[in-house]
Amino acid sequence: MELAYIPSPSRGVLYLGPIPLRGYAFCIIIGVFVAVWLGNKRWIARGGRAGTVADIAVWAVPFGLVGGRLYHVITDYELYFSPGRDWVDAFKVWQGGLGIWGAIALGALGAWIGARRRGIPMPAYADAVAPGIAFAQAIGRWGNWFNQELYGRETHVPWALHITSSEGGRVPGYYHPTFLYESLWCVGVALLVIWADRRFTLGHGRAFALYVAAYCVGRGWIEYMRVDDAHHILGLRLNDWTALVVFLLAVTYIVVSSKMRPGREAVVEPGVSDGPAEGTEGADKAEDKAEDKADPESAEAVESAEAVEAKDEAESATKKS
Repeated sequence: MELAYIPSPSRGVLYLGPIPLRGYAFCIIIGVFVAVWLGNKRWIARGGRAGTVADIAVWAVPFGLVGGRLYHVITDYELYFSPGRDWVDAFKVWQGGLGIWGAIALGALGAWIGARRRGIPMPAYADAVAPGIAFAQAIGRWGNWFNQELYGRETHVPWALHITSSEGGRVPGYYHPTFLYESLWCVGVALLVIWADRRFTLGHGRAFALYVAAYCVGRGWIEYMRVDDAHHILGLRLNDWTALVVFLLAVTYIVVSSKMRPGREAVVEPGVSDGPAEGTEGADKAEDKAEDKADPESAEAVESAEAVEAKDEAESATKKS
């Protein structure tokens, strides 16, 4: 018996009367709220309006959920369409099974639709929400803990995950808590993106690409530790190959984009900075005066007018005397 370990919950659902409250769903919902909240703060700091991130998330979140489920069902089709399986289970999202690759891909499509309707550049929006997405993943991974799923190899480390359920082919025992590893990694990715964005003023989608690249690095070694059934290609799990390909694409985008479009977008949301900024009228007047002083013809005209006025005043004083 292990002296120290991470216990698994006895069940992943509580009932409020006839209403089921599922831990997996709660983790996803809390993650979405955190992503929208942080994304909104970053969007405002970049010059956007409050509420824009939430408005676009109305498109991105449903698309992301559908995309995540589709990726899972397609890559693990035998769980739903093999002999003896019930294909209706493919719609039971609450039982677990959301592929992050499909969620990000289709979620990005939903975000693009929402951003396009508001005339907002998609790369700028992606940069604003990137750390929030990483935090959302960190929270969402605890849904796997509630479902006692996606653990790693058997181990005797003090932080081993104690699996108690024998359903679905599980073997009770002590395993690497890969859900915890990925959760902590995602927190690190979010902090990395926030730091790099401030340090290097990332823009034009580079903060989002950094999030993607950093996540793929962690997903690669975490995926290698998992023992759940998966398709293999040349000895590697399918998700390892996906992480490798996506990592290369993200790094390539960062390099190419940095050369073609350095810096950050000056305007992220049309209409926010329209019209003269506060205090610009005084600056305009000062600029006009400076132009007058710099203009020789204008200066000579002023001096001539002053000389004539002084001469008239002298003649008037002489006549009075």
